[in-house]
Amino acid sequence: MILVYTHKITPRVRYIFKHIFTRILLIPVGFTSKVEEFVAHNGPKISYTKTPLGNEFFIKSNDLLFEQGVNDLEINIQNWEEVPCFFAAGGKSVIPFDIFAASFYLITRYEEYLPHVKDIHGRYTADQSLAFKNNFLEKPVVDIWTYKLLAIFKEKFPDYECKSRKYQYISTIDIDNAYAYKHKSLVRTLGGFFNDFFKFRLLNVWNRFAVVTRIKKDPYDTFKEILRIKKQYDVRTVFFCTVGNYNTFDTNVSASKTKYRLQIKELVDYARVGLHPSYFTMQNPLILKKEKQRLEGITNMPVLRSRQHYLRFNLPESYQQLIDLEIEEDYSMGYASNVGFRASTCIPFYFYDLDFEIQTPLKVFPFALMDTTLNDYLKVTPKQSLGKIRDLRNEVKAVNGVFITLFHNETLSDYLRWKGWKRLYESMIKIATN
Repeated sequence: MILVYTHKITPRVRYIFKHIFTRILLIPVGFTSKVEEFVAHNGPKISYTKTPLGNEFFIKSNDLLFEQGVNDLEINIQNWEEVPCFFAAGGKSVIPFDIFAASFYLITRYEEYLPHVKDIHGRYTADQSLAFKNNFLEKPVVDIWTYKLLAIFKEKFPDYECKSRKYQYISTIDIDNAYAYKHKSLVRTLGGFFNDFFKFRLLNVWNRFAVVTRIKKDPYDTFKEILRIKKQYDVRTVFFCTVGNYNTFDTNVSASKTKYRLQIKELVDYARVGLHPSYFTMQNPLILKKEKQRLEGITNMPVLRSRQHYLRFNLPESYQQLIDLEIEEDYSMGYASNVGFRASTCIPFYFYDLDFEIQTPLKVFPFALMDTTLNDYLKVTPKQSLGKIRDLRNEVKAVNGVFITLFHNETLSDYLRWKGWKRLYESMIKIATN
Protein backbone atom coordinates (compact mmCIF):
# COMPACT_ATOMS: atom_id res chain seq x y z
CA MET A 1 0.00 0.00 0.00
CA ILE A 2 1.07 3.58 -0.72
CA LEU A 3 0.37 6.05 2.09
CA VAL A 4 -0.56 9.58 1.01
CA TYR A 5 -0.13 12.51 3.35
CA THR A 6 -2.12 15.65 2.66
CA HIS A 7 -3.13 18.57 4.84
CA LYS A 8 -6.83 17.90 4.15
CA ILE A 9 -8.46 14.68 2.95
CA THR A 10 -11.32 15.72 0.67
CA PRO A 11 -13.67 13.63 -1.53
CA ARG A 12 -11.79 14.98 -4.57
CA VAL A 13 -8.43 13.85 -3.17
CA ARG A 14 -9.75 10.36 -2.40
CA TYR A 15 -11.39 10.05 -5.80
CA ILE A 16 -8.46 10.97 -8.04
CA PHE A 17 -5.74 9.24 -5.97
CA LYS A 18 -7.77 6.03 -5.95
CA HIS A 19 -8.37 6.31 -9.69
CA ILE A 20 -4.72 6.84 -10.55
CA PHE A 21 -3.21 4.37 -8.12
CA THR A 22 -5.89 1.74 -7.56
CA ARG A 23 -7.72 1.65 -10.91
CA ILE A 24 -4.93 2.46 -13.35
CA LEU A 25 -1.85 1.12 -11.56
CA LEU A 26 -3.63 -1.52 -9.40
CA ILE A 27 -1.83 -0.22 -6.28
CA PRO A 28 -3.81 0.10 -3.01
CA VAL A 29 -3.65 3.54 -1.44
CA GLY A 30 -4.29 4.93 2.05
CA PHE A 31 -4.57 8.49 3.37
CA THR A 32 -3.48 10.40 6.44
CA SER A 33 -3.39 14.02 7.56
CA LYS A 34 -1.23 13.22 10.59
CA VAL A 35 2.46 13.96 10.14
CA GLU A 36 3.58 11.46 12.78
CA GLU A 37 1.65 8.63 11.11
CA PHE A 38 3.21 9.50 7.74
CA VAL A 39 6.75 9.65 9.19
CA ALA A 40 6.29 6.31 11.01
CA HIS A 41 5.12 4.52 7.85
CA ASN A 42 7.89 2.23 6.55
CA GLY A 43 6.41 1.46 3.13
CA PRO A 44 6.23 3.67 0.01
CA LYS A 45 4.62 7.04 0.63
CA ILE A 46 3.82 10.37 -1.05
CA SER A 47 3.18 13.78 0.42
CA TYR A 48 0.67 15.94 -1.42
CA THR A 49 0.56 19.41 0.08
CA LYS A 50 2.05 22.91 -0.32
CA THR A 51 5.53 22.29 1.13
CA PRO A 52 7.52 19.07 1.70
CA LEU A 53 7.91 17.71 5.22
CA GLY A 54 11.46 16.60 4.52
CA ASN A 55 13.15 14.69 1.73
CA GLU A 56 10.15 12.50 0.89
CA PHE A 57 8.43 11.82 -2.47
CA PHE A 58 6.64 15.15 -2.72
CA ILE A 59 4.15 16.56 -5.23
CA LYS A 60 3.12 20.15 -4.72
CA SER A 61 -0.66 20.50 -4.61
CA ASN A 62 -2.84 22.88 -6.56
CA ASP A 63 -5.92 24.28 -4.77
CA LEU A 64 -8.39 22.48 -7.06
CA LEU A 65 -8.76 19.30 -4.98
CA PHE A 66 -9.44 21.32 -1.83
CA GLU A 67 -12.19 23.49 -3.33
CA GLN A 68 -15.87 22.89 -3.84
CA GLY A 69 -18.04 23.74 -6.81
CA VAL A 70 -16.82 24.98 -10.18
CA ASN A 71 -14.72 28.07 -10.85
CA ASP A 72 -13.33 29.58 -14.03
CA LEU A 73 -9.66 28.54 -13.74
CA GLU A 74 -6.68 30.01 -15.52
CA ILE A 75 -4.85 27.19 -17.31
CA ASN A 76 -1.41 27.49 -18.86
CA ILE A 77 -0.13 24.56 -20.87
CA GLN A 78 3.49 23.50 -20.48
CA ASN A 79 5.38 20.35 -21.50
CA TRP A 80 6.63 17.50 -19.34
CA GLU A 81 9.14 15.68 -21.57
CA GLU A 82 7.06 16.47 -24.69
CA VAL A 83 3.73 15.58 -23.02
CA PRO A 84 1.36 18.55 -22.49
CA CYS A 85 0.46 19.27 -18.87
CA PHE A 86 -0.87 22.10 -16.69
CA PHE A 87 -1.16 23.33 -13.07
CA ALA A 88 2.58 23.97 -12.73
CA ALA A 89 4.11 22.92 -9.40
CA GLY A 90 7.78 23.89 -9.47
CA GLY A 91 9.90 24.03 -6.33
CA LYS A 92 10.80 20.69 -4.76
CA SER A 93 7.98 18.77 -6.46
CA VAL A 94 9.28 15.54 -8.08
CA ILE A 95 7.31 16.38 -11.23
CA PRO A 96 6.76 19.88 -12.63
CA PHE A 97 2.95 19.96 -12.31
CA ASP A 98 0.10 18.72 -10.12
CA ILE A 99 -0.79 15.48 -11.90
CA PHE A 100 -3.71 14.82 -9.55
CA ALA A 101 -5.44 18.17 -9.98
CA ALA A 102 -4.87 18.11 -13.76
CA SER A 103 -6.22 14.55 -14.03
CA PHE A 104 -9.24 15.48 -11.91
CA TYR A 105 -9.96 18.48 -14.13
CA LEU A 106 -9.94 16.33 -17.29
CA ILE A 107 -11.67 13.18 -16.05
CA THR A 108 -14.54 14.96 -14.28
CA ARG A 109 -15.07 17.06 -17.44
CA TYR A 110 -14.81 20.15 -15.23
CA GLU A 111 -14.78 22.42 -18.28
CA GLU A 112 -18.18 21.12 -19.42
CA TYR A 113 -19.76 22.58 -16.27
CA LEU A 114 -18.52 26.04 -17.25
CA PRO A 115 -20.56 28.27 -19.61
CA HIS A 116 -20.20 27.11 -23.22
CA VAL A 117 -21.93 27.25 -26.60
CA LYS A 118 -23.80 24.09 -27.59
CA ASP A 119 -24.19 22.77 -31.13
CA ILE A 120 -27.55 22.30 -32.92
CA HIS A 121 -28.11 19.04 -30.99
CA GLY A 122 -27.43 20.64 -27.61
CA ARG A 123 -23.98 19.05 -27.24
CA TYR A 124 -20.67 20.28 -25.87
CA THR A 125 -18.34 20.42 -28.86
CA ALA A 126 -14.78 19.14 -29.17
CA ASP A 127 -13.36 22.45 -30.41
CA GLN A 128 -14.19 24.12 -27.07
CA SER A 129 -12.17 21.60 -25.09
CA LEU A 130 -8.73 22.14 -23.61
CA ALA A 131 -7.52 18.93 -25.28
CA PHE A 132 -8.57 20.04 -28.77
CA LYS A 133 -7.20 23.58 -28.41
CA ASN A 134 -3.83 22.22 -27.27
CA ASN A 135 -3.56 19.29 -29.67
CA PHE A 136 -3.73 16.41 -27.21
CA LEU A 137 -7.27 15.16 -27.90
CA GLU A 138 -5.89 12.01 -29.54
CA LYS A 139 -3.62 11.19 -26.61
CA PRO A 140 -4.82 9.69 -23.28
CA VAL A 141 -2.63 12.11 -21.35
CA VAL A 142 -3.97 11.15 -17.91
CA ASP A 143 -2.80 7.57 -18.46
CA ILE A 144 0.51 8.70 -20.02
CA TRP A 145 1.19 10.96 -17.00
CA THR A 146 0.34 8.10 -14.64
CA TYR A 147 2.85 5.69 -16.14
CA LYS A 148 5.54 8.37 -16.21
CA LEU A 149 4.83 9.00 -12.52
CA LEU A 150 5.11 5.25 -11.85
CA ALA A 151 8.55 5.15 -13.48
CA ILE A 152 9.80 7.96 -11.18
CA PHE A 153 8.14 6.31 -8.19
CA LYS A 154 9.97 3.03 -8.90
CA GLU A 155 13.28 4.89 -8.91
CA LYS A 156 12.51 6.12 -5.39
CA PHE A 157 11.17 2.75 -4.21
CA PRO A 158 12.97 0.13 -6.38
CA ASP A 159 11.91 -2.82 -4.22
CA TYR A 160 8.19 -2.08 -4.52
CA GLU A 161 6.40 -4.44 -6.89
CA CYS A 162 2.94 -3.92 -8.34
CA LYS A 163 0.64 -5.73 -10.75
CA SER A 164 0.24 -4.66 -14.38
CA ARG A 165 -2.95 -3.90 -16.26
CA LYS A 166 -3.69 -5.69 -19.52
CA TYR A 167 -4.80 -4.04 -22.75
CA GLN A 168 -8.44 -4.77 -23.64
CA TYR A 169 -10.68 -4.16 -26.63
CA ILE A 170 -14.45 -3.63 -26.66
CA SER A 171 -16.47 -3.35 -29.87
CA THR A 172 -19.73 -1.45 -29.43
CA ILE A 173 -22.54 -1.40 -32.00
CA ASP A 174 -25.33 1.18 -32.06
CA ILE A 175 -28.60 0.07 -33.64
CA ASP A 176 -30.15 3.31 -34.89
CA ASN A 177 -31.86 1.50 -37.78
CA ALA A 178 -32.08 -2.26 -37.44
CA TYR A 179 -33.46 -2.49 -41.01
CA ALA A 180 -33.40 -0.16 -43.99
CA TYR A 181 -36.77 -1.27 -45.40
CA LYS A 182 -38.09 -4.34 -43.60
CA HIS A 183 -40.73 -4.27 -40.87
CA LYS A 184 -41.63 -0.59 -41.36
CA SER A 185 -45.30 0.43 -41.19
CA LEU A 186 -47.33 0.63 -44.41
CA VAL A 187 -47.43 4.44 -44.18
CA ARG A 188 -43.63 4.69 -43.85
CA THR A 189 -43.04 2.15 -46.63
CA LEU A 190 -45.36 3.91 -49.10
CA GLY A 191 -43.99 7.32 -48.07
CA GLY A 192 -40.46 6.06 -48.72
CA PHE A 193 -41.43 4.70 -52.14
CA PHE A 194 -42.98 7.99 -53.28
CA ASN A 195 -40.21 10.10 -51.77
CA ASP A 196 -37.49 8.14 -53.61
CA PHE A 197 -39.54 8.04 -56.82
CA PHE A 198 -40.17 11.80 -57.00
CA LYS A 199 -36.49 12.49 -56.22
CA PHE A 200 -35.50 10.08 -59.03
CA ARG A 201 -33.66 7.74 -56.63
CA LEU A 202 -34.69 4.80 -58.75
CA LEU A 203 -32.08 2.42 -57.32
CA ASN A 204 -33.55 3.02 -53.86
CA VAL A 205 -37.04 2.36 -55.24
CA TRP A 206 -35.88 -0.98 -56.64
CA ASN A 207 -34.01 -1.95 -53.47
CA ARG A 208 -36.98 -1.10 -51.27
CA PHE A 209 -39.28 -3.14 -53.51
CA ALA A 210 -36.84 -6.08 -53.61
CA VAL A 211 -36.47 -6.15 -49.82
CA VAL A 212 -40.18 -5.75 -49.07
CA THR A 213 -41.05 -8.55 -51.52
CA ARG A 214 -38.19 -10.69 -50.10
CA ILE A 215 -36.25 -10.83 -53.36
CA LYS A 216 -33.23 -9.37 -51.53
CA LYS A 217 -32.00 -9.31 -47.96
CA ASP A 218 -32.35 -6.02 -46.09
CA PRO A 219 -28.95 -4.26 -46.39
CA TYR A 220 -28.89 -3.14 -42.73
CA ASP A 221 -29.53 -6.66 -41.42
CA THR A 222 -25.85 -7.33 -40.74
CA PHE A 223 -26.21 -8.88 -37.29
CA LYS A 224 -25.16 -12.40 -38.28
CA GLU A 225 -21.96 -10.98 -39.80
CA ILE A 226 -21.17 -8.98 -36.66
CA LEU A 227 -21.78 -12.03 -34.46
CA ARG A 228 -19.60 -14.17 -36.77
CA ILE A 229 -16.73 -11.71 -36.39
CA LYS A 230 -17.32 -11.56 -32.62
CA LYS A 231 -17.04 -15.34 -32.37
CA GLN A 232 -14.10 -15.69 -34.77
CA TYR A 233 -11.93 -13.08 -33.01
CA ASP A 234 -13.33 -13.63 -29.50
CA VAL A 235 -14.26 -9.94 -29.18
CA ARG A 236 -16.23 -8.49 -26.30
CA THR A 237 -19.19 -6.87 -28.09
CA VAL A 238 -21.96 -4.63 -26.75
CA PHE A 239 -25.08 -3.74 -28.78
CA PHE A 240 -27.06 -0.60 -27.92
CA CYS A 241 -30.68 -0.84 -29.07
CA THR A 242 -33.12 2.01 -29.69
CA VAL A 243 -36.67 1.21 -28.57
CA GLY A 244 -38.09 4.76 -28.57
CA ASN A 245 -41.09 6.12 -30.43
CA TYR A 246 -40.70 7.31 -34.03
CA ASN A 247 -39.72 10.95 -34.59
CA THR A 248 -37.47 13.04 -36.84
CA PHE A 249 -34.30 11.82 -35.11
CA ASP A 250 -35.38 8.28 -34.13
CA THR A 251 -36.32 6.34 -37.25
CA ASN A 252 -35.83 2.74 -36.18
CA VAL A 253 -38.57 0.15 -36.61
CA SER A 254 -41.10 0.02 -33.80
CA ALA A 255 -40.11 -1.95 -30.70
CA SER A 256 -43.55 -3.57 -30.93
CA LYS A 257 -42.54 -5.38 -34.14
CA THR A 258 -42.08 -9.10 -33.42
CA LYS A 259 -39.09 -9.51 -35.76
CA TYR A 260 -37.16 -6.68 -34.11
CA ARG A 261 -37.94 -8.03 -30.64
CA LEU A 262 -36.73 -11.48 -31.70
CA GLN A 263 -33.56 -9.92 -33.13
CA ILE A 264 -32.82 -8.24 -29.78
CA LYS A 265 -33.47 -11.52 -27.95
CA GLU A 266 -31.01 -13.28 -30.28
CA LEU A 267 -28.34 -10.62 -29.61
CA VAL A 268 -28.77 -11.15 -25.85
CA ASP A 269 -27.88 -14.83 -26.34
CA TYR A 270 -24.47 -14.03 -27.86
CA ALA A 271 -23.43 -10.57 -26.61
CA ARG A 272 -24.17 -7.84 -24.09
CA VAL A 273 -27.11 -5.56 -24.86
CA GLY A 274 -27.67 -2.03 -23.57
CA LEU A 275 -30.12 0.82 -24.09
CA HIS A 276 -29.67 3.47 -26.77
CA PRO A 277 -31.92 6.20 -25.31
CA SER A 278 -33.78 8.19 -27.95
CA TYR A 279 -33.03 11.79 -28.93
CA PHE A 280 -35.42 13.57 -26.56
CA THR A 281 -34.58 11.59 -23.42
CA MET A 282 -31.90 14.18 -22.60
CA GLN A 283 -34.68 16.62 -21.65
CA ASN A 284 -37.23 14.09 -20.43
CA PRO A 285 -36.27 11.48 -17.81
CA LEU A 286 -39.79 9.97 -17.96
CA ILE A 287 -39.21 8.92 -21.59
CA LEU A 288 -35.84 7.45 -20.57
CA LYS A 289 -37.47 5.42 -17.80
CA LYS A 290 -40.18 4.16 -20.17
CA GLU A 291 -37.61 3.06 -22.78
CA LYS A 292 -35.53 1.25 -20.17
CA GLN A 293 -38.63 -0.64 -19.02
CA ARG A 294 -39.51 -1.39 -22.64
CA LEU A 295 -36.11 -2.95 -23.36
CA GLU A 296 -36.21 -4.92 -20.10
CA GLY A 297 -39.60 -6.26 -21.18
CA ILE A 298 -38.00 -7.57 -24.38
CA THR A 299 -34.80 -9.02 -22.87
CA ASN A 300 -36.33 -10.17 -19.56
CA MET A 301 -33.24 -8.93 -17.75
CA PRO A 302 -32.18 -5.65 -16.12
CA VAL A 303 -30.67 -3.00 -18.40
CA LEU A 304 -27.30 -2.00 -16.94
CA ARG A 305 -25.63 -0.24 -19.90
CA SER A 306 -26.49 2.85 -21.91
CA ARG A 307 -25.26 5.12 -24.69
CA GLN A 308 -27.08 8.33 -25.61
CA HIS A 309 -28.41 8.64 -29.17
CA TYR A 310 -26.50 11.36 -31.08
CA LEU A 311 -24.18 11.34 -28.03
CA ARG A 312 -26.52 13.92 -26.51
CA PHE A 313 -25.83 14.40 -22.84
CA ASN A 314 -25.43 17.24 -20.35
CA LEU A 315 -23.28 17.02 -17.26
CA PRO A 316 -24.24 16.29 -14.60
CA GLU A 317 -27.99 15.99 -15.33
CA SER A 318 -27.85 13.17 -17.89
CA TYR A 319 -25.64 11.01 -15.69
CA GLN A 320 -27.77 11.75 -12.63
CA GLN A 321 -30.78 10.43 -14.55
CA LEU A 322 -28.94 7.21 -15.42
CA ILE A 323 -27.93 6.73 -11.78
CA ASP A 324 -31.54 7.22 -10.66
CA LEU A 325 -32.54 4.39 -13.03
CA GLU A 326 -29.76 2.13 -11.67
CA ILE A 327 -27.81 2.12 -14.94
CA GLU A 328 -24.28 0.97 -14.04
CA GLU A 329 -22.29 1.73 -17.21
CA ASP A 330 -22.36 4.58 -19.73
CA TYR A 331 -20.60 4.50 -23.12
CA SER A 332 -21.40 8.05 -24.35
CA MET A 333 -18.07 9.69 -23.46
CA GLY A 334 -16.72 10.78 -26.82
CA TYR A 335 -17.28 13.38 -29.52
CA ALA A 336 -19.30 13.04 -32.72
CA SER A 337 -17.05 15.39 -34.69
CA ASN A 338 -13.59 14.16 -33.63
CA VAL A 339 -11.86 10.93 -32.73
CA GLY A 340 -9.81 10.77 -29.55
CA PHE A 341 -10.28 10.83 -25.81
CA ARG A 342 -12.88 13.28 -24.53
CA ALA A 343 -11.89 12.71 -20.89
CA SER A 344 -8.18 12.35 -21.82
CA THR A 345 -8.19 8.74 -20.61
CA CYS A 346 -8.79 5.33 -22.18
CA ILE A 347 -9.42 3.59 -18.86
CA PRO A 348 -13.00 3.37 -17.49
CA PHE A 349 -13.65 5.63 -14.50
CA TYR A 350 -16.44 6.36 -12.05
CA PHE A 351 -18.37 9.55 -12.67
CA TYR A 352 -17.59 12.21 -10.08
CA ASP A 353 -20.55 14.55 -9.59
CA LEU A 354 -19.26 18.10 -9.08
CA ASP A 355 -22.73 19.24 -8.04
CA PHE A 356 -22.78 16.97 -4.98
CA GLU A 357 -19.01 16.43 -4.62
CA ILE A 358 -19.29 12.63 -4.56
CA GLN A 359 -18.04 9.67 -6.54
CA THR A 360 -21.09 7.97 -8.02
CA PRO A 361 -21.64 4.27 -8.86
CA LEU A 362 -21.90 5.06 -12.60
CA LYS A 363 -18.87 3.73 -14.50
CA VAL A 364 -17.97 5.65 -17.66
CA PHE A 365 -16.43 3.76 -20.60
CA PRO A 366 -14.84 6.35 -22.96
CA PHE A 367 -14.70 5.38 -26.65
CA ALA A 368 -11.87 6.40 -28.98
CA LEU A 369 -13.54 6.55 -32.39
CA MET A 370 -16.86 6.31 -34.23
CA ASP A 371 -17.60 5.27 -37.81
CA THR A 372 -19.75 8.34 -38.58
CA THR A 373 -16.95 10.60 -37.32
CA LEU A 374 -14.60 9.09 -39.90
CA ASN A 375 -17.11 9.07 -42.76
CA ASP A 376 -19.32 12.12 -42.19
CA TYR A 377 -17.16 14.58 -40.25
CA LEU A 378 -13.54 13.83 -41.17
CA LYS A 379 -14.49 12.67 -44.70
CA VAL A 380 -11.77 10.01 -44.79
CA THR A 381 -11.87 6.80 -46.85
CA PRO A 382 -11.98 3.33 -45.27
CA LYS A 383 -8.30 2.90 -46.16
CA GLN A 384 -7.35 6.21 -44.51
CA SER A 385 -9.47 5.24 -41.51
CA LEU A 386 -7.30 2.19 -40.87
CA GLY A 387 -4.29 4.42 -40.24
CA LYS A 388 -6.28 6.51 -37.75
CA ILE A 389 -7.57 3.34 -36.04
CA ARG A 390 -4.06 1.93 -35.78
CA ASP A 391 -2.69 5.16 -34.28
CA LEU A 392 -5.40 5.28 -31.62
CA ARG A 393 -5.01 1.57 -30.84
CA ASN A 394 -1.27 2.13 -30.34
CA GLU A 395 -1.94 5.01 -27.93
CA VAL A 396 -4.26 2.82 -25.87
CA LYS A 397 -1.97 -0.21 -25.94
CA ALA A 398 1.00 1.86 -24.76
CA VAL A 399 -0.82 2.53 -21.47
CA ASN A 400 -2.54 -0.87 -21.15
CA GLY A 401 -5.92 0.80 -21.56
CA VAL A 402 -9.30 -0.23 -22.96
CA PHE A 403 -9.72 0.46 -26.68
CA ILE A 404 -13.43 1.05 -27.37
CA THR A 405 -14.85 1.61 -30.85
CA LEU A 406 -18.35 2.67 -31.91
CA PHE A 407 -19.80 1.32 -35.15
CA HIS A 408 -23.36 0.88 -36.45
CA ASN A 409 -24.93 -2.22 -37.96
CA GLU A 410 -25.60 -0.24 -41.16
CA THR A 411 -21.86 0.46 -41.60
CA LEU A 412 -21.42 -3.17 -42.66
CA SER A 413 -24.18 -2.88 -45.29
CA ASP A 414 -21.96 -1.65 -48.14
CA TYR A 415 -25.04 0.37 -49.05
CA LEU A 416 -25.47 4.03 -50.04
CA ARG A 417 -23.09 6.22 -47.99
CA TRP A 418 -21.48 3.11 -46.49
CA LYS A 419 -20.34 1.74 -49.84
CA GLY A 420 -16.86 0.29 -49.36
CA TRP A 421 -16.96 0.31 -45.55
CA LYS A 422 -18.00 -3.29 -44.88
CA ARG A 423 -14.47 -4.70 -44.87
CA LEU A 424 -13.25 -1.93 -42.54
CA TYR A 425 -15.03 -3.39 -39.52
CA GLU A 426 -13.28 -6.76 -39.68
CA SER A 427 -9.96 -5.09 -40.54
CA MET A 428 -10.37 -2.89 -37.46
CA ILE A 429 -11.09 -5.95 -35.29
CA LYS A 430 -7.88 -7.58 -36.55
CA ILE A 431 -5.87 -4.45 -35.67
CA ALA A 432 -7.56 -4.06 -32.28
CA THR A 433 -7.08 -7.68 -31.23
CA ASN A 434 -3.62 -8.24 -32.72
